[in-house]
Parts: sequence; structure tokens; C-alpha cells
Amino acid sequence: MIRKFIFVTGGVVSSLGKGITTASIGMLLKSRGLKVNVMKIDPYLNIDPGTMSPYQHGEVYVTEDGAETDLDLGYYERFLDINMSKMNNFTAGQIYESVLRKERNGEYLGKTIQVIPHVTNEIKSRIKKVGETAEITIVELGGTVGDIEGLPFLEAIRQMKIDIGRENVLYVHLTLIPYIRAAEELKTKPTQQSVGKLREIGIEPDIIIARSEKPLNDDLKGKISLFCNVTKDAVMEEVDVGAGNIYAIPLILKNQGLDEIILKYLHVTSRKHELKKWEDMVESKKKYKTTVEIAITGKYTGLKDAYKSICAALIHSEYPNKTNVKIKYVDVESKSLNDDLKTADGIILPGGFGDRGIEGKIKVSQYAREKKVPFLGICLGMQCVVMDFARNACGLKNANSSEFDKNTPYPVIDYLPGQCDDTQKGGTMRLGGYPCILSKKSIAYTEYKKEKISERHRHRYEFNNKYKEILTSKGLVIAGQNGDLVEIVEVKNHPWFVATQFHPEFKSRPLNAHPLFAGLVREALIFSKKKGKK
Repeated sequence: MIRKFIFVTGGVVSSLGKGITTASIGMLLKSRGLKVNVMKIDPYLNIDPGTMSPYQHGEVYVTEDGAETDLDLGYYERFLDINMSKMNNFTAGQIYESVLRKERNGEYLGKTIQVIPHVTNEIKSRIKKVGETAEITIVELGGTVGDIEGLPFLEAIRQMKIDIGRENVLYVHLTLIPYIRAAEELKTKPTQQSVGKLREIGIEPDIIIARSEKPLNDDLKGKISLFCNVTKDAVMEEVDVGAGNIYAIPLILKNQGLDEIILKYLHVTSRKHELKKWEDMVESKKKYKTTVEIAITGKYTGLKDAYKSICAALIHSEYPNKTNVKIKYVDVESKSLNDDLKTADGIILPGGFGDRGIEGKIKVSQYAREKKVPFLGICLGMQCVVMDFARNACGLKNANSSEFDKNTPYPVIDYLPGQCDDTQKGGTMRLGGYPCILSKKSIAYTEYKKEKISERHRHRYEFNNKYKEILTSKGLVIAGQNGDLVEIVEVKNHPWFVATQFHPEFKSRPLNAHPLFAGLVREALIFSKKKGKK
């Protein structure tokens, strides 16, 4: 069977939504019974985003096999309901590292190493390897056309048409149609110039998807068709829908016939769509009459992409609870932290790295614990819960993590090589999926409705078991463990207070909300109603 490839590029500006568009294309094709895989290429020189600040890159997404990847892989997993792996994301850094390693090992037999063909061949090799796993592979290229670092990747995907045949390759270009308010006009010139750049490189887009604030009329589509050399029916539009409505995008594209055009170009036949559940989920959102406010408390609140998967998991939790979720970002370094939390019906304390904001995070845990607000702590959030409980419920003054204070008298969180298996997945970090056994008396067990689970991790320090006895004697509950490793803690005499060492947000799906997020939203709704009575 000949494999088919779809390449998605972006033009004019970044942040147009290539990830959502790519995921939507994949979801539509998968709904027609086709075996689909998706991958993301990032032209930056970092090996992966694991060491990058969220302000630089946004969220680092973690796959089941422990790869630290671009956040777009989260969209792929959520829209297609399939697990990605380290094969589904590679960077320029990985490509050049591989080429240089081969050169040092003499694998090029003394040849002069050049971008073409050695770098481009390495890029194509990785794309084709993923292509072996599916009938249609969709490849998203990060950045925008014209970026100097993206040129070797554009050249590689241009060559793919020659390598495997024109009928097996399709190019989709996502571009901006800006709205000029003063003139009250949508302008196509940036799109024309972006497509011109692509054509200079040798790539003729087959489909153009135009992002805009307002719908495109027939004349504008005709203009894009004429000047960009695509058929008029291959000019699609993606009008802004808002962050909470992104799951309508596949249906918007389907209604314009995007998947039909793709199948026609690639000479593929398939069955009709199976989208009834997805359509019901999207449509039901219009009918919710209640709203709960969930506070996401962190130090990267200036960049919403830093908490992308958490926001997605909250949106997924609207469907089973039949309620809207309003997300409130609260900076843990705010001087009015407690006041900022007063309107929240539920609180999430997410993960992070570094000691900045730790004291604020500990205060968030204390606030939720003492005020009986529904609470979910994640990764470092769980560790801050343990520090809060040790200090304020057990009297262990200055209890801390040895990550932040090597001289703390009570290292309730510590790096313990004997506990953390350094040989697996992340070296000195626990990365990817690990099992967890739940206590049958815990809130977590009630939510998961099973005893054994598996969740994804991204951390280095662990709960210090030397303090387990004193903490549990005062009311901390060890709700989940992986051998001697504590994975979940809860607090007695609290309606709903759960903190996990793992990242549950990575496994939430639009039609299958993660049980901990769904439980938090349900309890927030109850809490909201009680506040209303007062």
C-alpha cells in the first residue's frame, strides 16, 4: 500500500492555529475509517523543549513513552484520541545532532556534508518512518514560510513530491487574512505574498485555509484562488471561534468539504463520517445554563499556553457536568493572593520548575485546605501541598523541598535515588507513563472507579517517606502509590482535595474527560451552589 502525506505550513504570522488545524484534518480523516498519524517538525535548534521556559515555548507536552514535546502533540492526541510518541516530534537540533554524529562515525564515507542532501535526507527519513505506521500521515511544520531556519525543512517536504509521486503528497497552507478596521476590509495581499514565498521554494499549495476575524465572501475567495493558483473550492476559511470552542473547528472545515477535497486530491476512498458523538458534544455547549469559576494558580499566568492541557481538560469537563467553566488565572506572586481566590469555586495548583513563587503556591494549598474549596494539585502542586501540610498542620517549621532549600530541617520532598528509578525514560527525571495503585478509601478511587491506573510524569523530586508517619497521623492521606513512591495525597475532613505527583491533564479527551478534572468541576458546581445559598 502506498502511503499518503499531507504537509501543513503557515504563513504571515505565527500562532494562527496550525496545531488545531492539523489535528482537525486528522480527526476528520480518522472519522472516515482511515488510519492516520500526525507529526510536528520544529525548526529550532534545541534538542527538545524540555529545558525551555514556558514564556519561550508554552507548555511542554509529555507522551506516554516519556518524550518532552511541542504542545501541538496535545492537540493531536485530544482530537484524534490516539497516543503520540517520541517519533511524532523532532527538531532541527535533533536533525543536526544526528547528521554530525554520523559524520564523526564515518558513516558518510568521507563526503562533504551539506544541507542538501544530508540534512534534507535525514528529515525525509524521519517523516517516512512515521509514514510507515499509517495510511495518511499529516506533518505540521512549525514557524512561518520565510523563516531562515525553516528552509531545509521546506526543501525536504518539496522533495517528498518527487520521491513518492505527486498523487501521494498534498500541501495545505494556513495563512492570515487581516481585517483593517479603519477601512473595514479584509486584505488578501499577505496571503498572496506568503504563497509566493512558497512557490519560490518550489511548493504549490493545493489547499489554502484562511484565518480571519470575519467570514470571507465569494469575491475574496475568488481573488485568493486566482492569485494563489488554487481551485476556488480549495479555499477554506477559519473564522475565530474563541478558545472554548476549538472543538467546533473540525465540523466547520467538514461543512466546507475539506476532507472530500483531500481525499479527491490523494485518490483515496473511504466510508462516511462517524461524528455523531462529537457533534453532540459541540452542540451541547450552547445549552449550558450554569458557570463555575476555576482558578489556575501559577507563575506563568502571563502566557496562557503554559497551561494549555489543563485548560483543555477543564473544557472537556464541561460536557459530563453540563456546565460552563470560566478559567481565572491567579498569579501566585500577587500581593492580594487570598483576595484573588475568593471568587473561585475550585482551585488548580499546577506544576512548574524553580523556586520562584513557591511560597505563594504553599499559601494557595493552605487557603484551599482551610476554606474547604475543591482543589486539585498537580506535580509541583502536590509537593507544595505536602510542604503546606507539614508546616501548617504538623508544626514542622520551615519544612521544604531539598530542591529549594538544601538546608531545610524537614526535607519532606527530596531527591531520593533509591526511590526514583534513574534508569527509566528520563535519567534523573521520571518522564512518561507509570502505574499507580489507589487506596480504595480515597477520593481518587471514587473518581477513577478502579484500583490500578497509569499516568504521565515529568518531575525529579519525590515525597520523602521518612515523614509519612507524622504527616498521615495529622490527617494527610496517601491515596495512591507506585511501590514506595507516593503518587497521590488527599486531606481528611475536606469535601474534595486531591493532589497528584503526575500530570492527569495529558490524558484527558474531549469525549472522555479525565476523572479528576471532571470530579473537580462537579464539586466546584456543588460549592458554587452552596455559596449562592449563603
